[in-house]
Amino acid sequence: MGGSVKPADNFDAEADSDALRAAFKGLGCDGAALIRIMCKRSAEQRVKIASTYKTMFGRDLLDDIKRETRGNFKAVLLALSVSKADYLALVCRNAIKGVGTNEGALINVLVGATNEEIQEIRAAYENLTGEQLEREIQGDTMGTLKRVLVGLAQGRRSGATESASDKVVADGEALYKAGMARVGTDTAVFNKILVMRSPAHLLRVFEYYRRISNIDLEESIKLEMSGDTAQAFIAIVKVIQNPVNYFADQLFKSMKGLGTNDNKLIRLMVWRSEIDMEEIKEEFKVISKGQTLQSFIEGDCSGHYRNALLALCE
Repeated sequence: MGGSVKPADNFDAEADSDALRAAFKGLGCDGAALIRIMCKRSAEQRVKIASTYKTMFGRDLLDDIKRETRGNFKAVLLALSVSKADYLALVCRNAIKGVGTNEGALINVLVGATNEEIQEIRAAYENLTGEQLEREIQGDTMGTLKRVLVGLAQGRRSGATESASDKVVADGEALYKAGMARVGTDTAVFNKILVMRSPAHLLRVFEYYRRISNIDLEESIKLEMSGDTAQAFIAIVKVIQNPVNYFADQLFKSMKGLGTNDNKLIRLMVWRSEIDMEEIKEEFKVISKGQTLQSFIEGDCSGHYRNALLALCE
């Protein structure tokens, strides 16, 4: 299965650049043409298009998108006009430097990204801003959340596929003693284990923890912690258990209820479109009790914005 957006066959960066330039000319722009190209090319191909566009016309594709499009449709196209690493680095930058820190966006990216993606994001962040992501996080967050995010931003989670039973027991006992077995919570223990250990090891730890405490670790965290710290640790647990379910649930929540969290919706649709969108669509139907991701988008969004998001998940 994998991504819904795949590299286009017979890709021609010059032809695509010509079509994009034509779409921008005249009164208004041809949104459908922009969608046909920008939403149906891989990230690597889109980067080549942006470079070719500048060479052919002496114009910056991002500048033309900013000038000729509006609102959330513009936000989708801008997200699609840069590499994945640059885009996620910009998400982190905006989360840190906006009005108030958007902790949810930072958690979403740093918990959901692989070690390789995080290393690419770190490099892109420094290249784009001249600042180090880790230092920016340290300056804009506090307490346990800061330590969790800084730890995640190292991109050094173990990739071991096996774990010794004695270490599973030790980590399960340590988490229990740091939380349910005492008054107050030793979050440093949670941070060390949940940020560093491999997914294979943590799955066994979660199972052992359930046996000795009669409660899932996620539920234990909800009882022991609150706010962004709880959100970060819960996100880690969810991603370790089932990353597809985590992203599908995040998409569901971005559109559930009154109003739409467009920034989250765009971020997830663009990021996951080439990775696991097909699996996310199936999981979304389970979470939403039979409704499709496409039907939610159709109900919550409109115009070219809606059509762009639909193209990313077709």
